Amino acid sequence: MTNEPSAWATAPLDREVVIARVVDAPPELVYAAWTDPAQIVLWFGPEGFKLTTLEVDIRPGGLWRFDMVAPDGTLFPNRMRFLRLEAPRLIEVEHGADSDDDPERFRMLVTFDAQANGKTVITLRQLHPNPERRAVVIGVGAVEYGGQTLDKLAAHVEARRTATA
Repeated sequence: MTNEPSAWATAPLDREVVIARVVDAPPELVYAAWTDPAQIVLWFGPEGFKLTTLEVDIRPGGLWRFDMVAPDGTLFPNRMRFLRLEAPRLIEVEHGADSDDDPERFRMLVTFDAQANGKTVITLRQLHPNPERRAVVIGVGAVEYGGQTLDKLAAHVEARRTATA
């Protein structure tokens, strides 16, 4: 854990994108899919995109550097810096291009909330640097792509849950 203050404490809503989904598995399994380097590469990213991991260290202060390749071959270098990991409750990262000075990087908070029926509500919150950048990412499909990513996560975790049941 870090003592770094949460960016969400005072952030205006016009910088935020929120995506949520219910997953038919307990929070511990869903959280593990995000924090296990062998699992996250199996489901992360929108439909049709492929990942190549360059570096992965999932702990506070650690980095996950990866290339995301779109179906048309376009390469998107990515970097996540892990800020907080509180098993199995939340993960907070900075996410952006694989660059030390990416002005478009954003904060992402992923929470895992248990339901009484054994399912998990996963909520992914993105906090962009300004309202204009938020509008750009929404305009290029960030909400749809985020939904596809959470769908892939759900399928991955539900398959693992049923395989071990």
